[in-house]
Amino acid sequence: MKYVRRELEKQVVAAAGAFPAVVLTGPRRSGKTWMLKHLFPKASYHLFEDPDVVSRFRQDPQGFLDGVRLPAILDEIQNTPEVFNYVRSRADREPRKAGRWFLTGSQESGLMQNVSESMAGRAAVLHLLPLSASESPKVTLLRGGYPEVLARPQVARLWFSSYLQTYLERDVRAISAVHELALFRRFFALVASRHGQVLNKSDLAAPLGMSAPGIGKWLDILEATAQVLIVPPFFENLGKRLIKSPKIYIADPGLACHLLGVETEAELERSPFLGALFEGFIASEIVKSQANAGRRRELYYFRDQQGLEVDFVVPGKNASVTLIEAKASRTITPDMAGPMQRLATAWAKRPDKRGGIRRLLVHRPARAGIKSRAVSPGVQALSWQDFVAGGLPN
Repeated sequence: MKYVRRELEKQVVAAAGAFPAVVLTGPRRSGKTWMLKHLFPKASYHLFEDPDVVSRFRQDPQGFLDGVRLPAILDEIQNTPEVFNYVRSRADREPRKAGRWFLTGSQESGLMQNVSESMAGRAAVLHLLPLSASESPKVTLLRGGYPEVLARPQVARLWFSSYLQTYLERDVRAISAVHELALFRRFFALVASRHGQVLNKSDLAAPLGMSAPGIGKWLDILEATAQVLIVPPFFENLGKRLIKSPKIYIADPGLACHLLGVETEAELERSPFLGALFEGFIASEIVKSQANAGRRRELYYFRDQQGLEVDFVVPGKNASVTLIEAKASRTITPDMAGPMQRLATAWAKRPDKRGGIRRLLVHRPARAGIKSRAVSPGVQALSWQDFVAGGLPN
């Protein structure tokens, strides 16, 4: 498979020049190992999902690491968290020698906890998501961004099915004692059917015969393994009663389509989920842009109890903010910008108002190639291709 240059490479190389260790998290098969091997071809490689490797390490951790040639890639270490303590002690012996240890894992929350406990100040932590549309023109709403799907789109259905099975058997069981994997698979599909909706745990629990707290634990698993995006509501002093629950999306649009049974472009066009899928696609591109720049995730939505809703709110520099409406329609009309205009008006009336307000209407392009720009005063309309090419908030 041909290597595709990743936007995160710059951040990884900079971190390798400043820290003894670099921890790279991200969902399974997003390209973490492939990128590290490309950037550091002389690094030795050790897969901690190989039973022989894990056995040798646990029998004699110091002896195992003594035999590791540096720099070294220790891959998928989430199931062997004790490795952090041993790497920390070796990093402390030679703190000025940077770029010696590269550790990857598919469980962000567990890895972050171990890093904070064992590697604080010794490791840079970065997050690699599947390919973004700005990294590859093959990324689409239907196929998503997993590299292997884009390399072989004709077997996308089989790949996603196999991915889900591997995910259930390895990541889910590793995080929690989930014995009913078939029920968890149904839960994942049910979450996909709520793609783009305000999260309601009771609504998810009832069809599965589970409790809301039990659903909450399973949602934590999906979030820890970067399978879902949880987008919280945006709170500001706007004199409005706001919805307080987050919205939920399947993180990769291709996986979302698979879970919803959408396999072709024709099926996508007819799908009742088209609007929600496009909205989730734009959310994933925003989050990927932030992760690839080494920034923390800042993505919100706005909805008040009077029905005013804006799909995404992205804080920027100098207290600025970008409001984004994502519309799957190929025809853009001024009324689509109405919610952003009303929210911007309320924002401008705040006594503590600071920074500017950017308003973007992101849509699917007309097949004839007709481009829309200004649809309402102060609102810029962009096709999703133009959005990812140069319109993303920074």
